[in-house]
Amino acid sequence: MKIILYFLFFSFNHFVLSQDKYIDYVSPYTPIPGSSGMVVSQNNLSSDIGIEILNKGGNAVDAAVAVGFSLSITLPRAGGIGGGGFMLVYLEKNKEIFFIDYRSKSPLNTKLKDIFKYDLIDDYKKIDFNKIREGYKAAAMPGTVAGLLDAHANFGVLTLEEILEPVIKLANDGIYVSNDLHQAIKNSKKLKKDNESKRIYYKNGQSIQEGSLLKRPDLARTLSLISSKGKDGFYKGETQEKFIKAMEENNGFISSDDFASYKTNIGSPLISSYRGNYVFSAGPPSGGGLVVSTSLNILNGFNLNKYGSNSAATYHLLAEALRRGHNNRSHHMGDPNYYNVPMNTLLSKERTLEFIKTINLKKATKSSKIKPLDIKNESRNTTHYSIIDKDGNAVSNTFTLGYSFGSGVTVPGTGVLLNNQMGNFAYRYGDSSVQGRAGSLANKYEPGKRPMSTMAPTMVFNSNKELMLITGSPGGSTIPASILRVISGIVDFKLDIGAATMLPRVHKDWPYKGLDYETTISKDTLSILDNFGHNLEPDKTIGSTQSIHIIDGIRYGYSDLRRPNASVAAQIN
Repeated sequence: MKIILYFLFFSFNHFVLSQDKYIDYVSPYTPIPGSSGMVVSQNNLSSDIGIEILNKGGNAVDAAVAVGFSLSITLPRAGGIGGGGFMLVYLEKNKEIFFIDYRSKSPLNTKLKDIFKYDLIDDYKKIDFNKIREGYKAAAMPGTVAGLLDAHANFGVLTLEEILEPVIKLANDGIYVSNDLHQAIKNSKKLKKDNESKRIYYKNGQSIQEGSLLKRPDLARTLSLISSKGKDGFYKGETQEKFIKAMEENNGFISSDDFASYKTNIGSPLISSYRGNYVFSAGPPSGGGLVVSTSLNILNGFNLNKYGSNSAATYHLLAEALRRGHNNRSHHMGDPNYYNVPMNTLLSKERTLEFIKTINLKKATKSSKIKPLDIKNESRNTTHYSIIDKDGNAVSNTFTLGYSFGSGVTVPGTGVLLNNQMGNFAYRYGDSSVQGRAGSLANKYEPGKRPMSTMAPTMVFNSNKELMLITGSPGGSTIPASILRVISGIVDFKLDIGAATMLPRVHKDWPYKGLDYETTISKDTLSILDNFGHNLEPDKTIGSTQSIHIIDGIRYGYSDLRRPNASVAAQIN
């Protein structure tokens, strides 16, 4: 009997010890590693096109141009070339970083009374604001084509024809409609109101079905003109003529003067520091970068690590920092060509200390101190992508049409959906009863002006000034909350990019009373936040970051799981 038992014990141990060791991953949200180029975007086909460009010998900027144009095909509700956005470009060789502002602009020849037929503010209650939310009157002058092409002209290495070849092919061959795209079309009331949009996105009166092949020959034609003629293929000639014809037939405001005068702004990004790291983000007219910088400045005054990543104290401090960050952007943020934005004052040590002193570690700032205000919600239908190439050059890009499918109108013969960014101005400037962004002097409507935005493409460099994080997010006013949570997850809690991305998020705006939270936060934590005095409001998801984290030369990419079809594509070294 002893011999049998010994034999069984020996056999069992031999079996266990001879097994291959199981790979135990740090978290359920494992990032994709790579040692060469990497593209992280909201659509897998677009990420793959980015890698195709890198494999041709293109750099990060070339790939960014291809991905940007391709998203008009793969993610038309958010990534269209009929909108505008912001881009950060980092060049490793010279250690330089640039900020490209290609935000949409209001039409040059359009005054307030041309838009509404009434005088603001006196006749505010008579005005139908749907005019600036859908249809041709809602569209500002698109800047995306100029932004992508100026990035290419200044920093790219391949020819435009080489870059756009796979994008044009995708438009001609078509894509298979995903469930996400089908549902987005189905839920859009605006698309059905426009004959050209209805022709493209509906079949037999129904939104095009999941699994259907959606070809875009008109868009392919527009892209071909851009490929062969550059900016003149969009801002002059055939495409411009189609735009102007559609505007005239539909009482829109964009004119040939707007096409002739549109220019991008290329300069320096906004910079702040966080626990010895350097954070670069979008400057004016983006208010998103200001919110991120303000929030990080405030959090520098607290040791989040001692509280834990999912503690009530951490969520409370994130909320209070964001509250003050949004307060900072609500008064003096706008187009710097029209308003002298006092960035040095807004981000000064004195103002930061003033903010920190008003934070109670166990009590939400009293709602009575912040007047509730029903202002227009900022659309969450934006998209972001992050790219790095084998040489360490990088791009962080966020762009938008505004609402889902923008204004809902497609310019006939072009395949281009128009934005609805005319809705992003402060139309109640001068109304003494209004507090906050709706009455902002800096963002009041003026012809030829860029409206404020919360888009905030971001890059983080470590204390040795080495690139360590490329990130950004869609989400309207929730964009800074998403970026802040990722940065804090990596810096404060030493998490990998997957775990940092999937941390539950909170969003605290100003002057709203509510604290938006993702329902993955524990009930016990919510109970404590409630006791602190936060007005809790559940939210399904907040943002959708697309990020690359660099550690010791290895790139780790992660696509947020909060929205479908996003993808990390890694170049084989």
